[in-house]
Amino acid sequence: MPDQEIDSKKLVEAILFMSQNAISVAEIAKASGIASPGHIKSTLDQLISEYGTKDTSLMIYSIADKYMFGLKEPYSSKVSSLANGPDLSRGALRILAYISKNEDIVQSQVIKIFGTSAYDYIKELTEKEFIETKKAGRSKKISTTPKFKEYFNV
Repeated sequence: MPDQEIDSKKLVEAILFMSQNAISVAEIAKASGIASPGHIKSTLDQLISEYGTKDTSLMIYSIADKYMFGLKEPYSSKVSSLANGPDLSRGALRILAYISKNEDIVQSQVIKIFGTSAYDYIKELTEKEFIETKKAGRSKKISTTPKFKEYFNV
């Protein structure tokens, strides 16, 4: 099928379907070859509306100006056990849960609560882009990233 015959809405839908992570308008533009961000945004809005009203378990949602397919409730909770869990150690998950409940916590406080092994877990979580750290005096403030929200659907 020649490029000019490809339906742009179906192309954007296919890109969202194939993307493993949320994807930005710029990334969709690059993958699709559609130069107009406005056209892509309006196409995304159409798709979000269509999937919102369709009798389907699928939906398209936006997180931090990125888009991805997801499941509507109650289907999401019913089949979540089939999804691959995060490739994180148990200790890293414990610390990530604590950080998510205490946004902008100081790293020294995390170390005080979990011990010095938390340094390795914080490094692991930073490398996997679930948290970010910002210098705050002699310590660092830790907060979750948009990737965390996207990955854990929060």
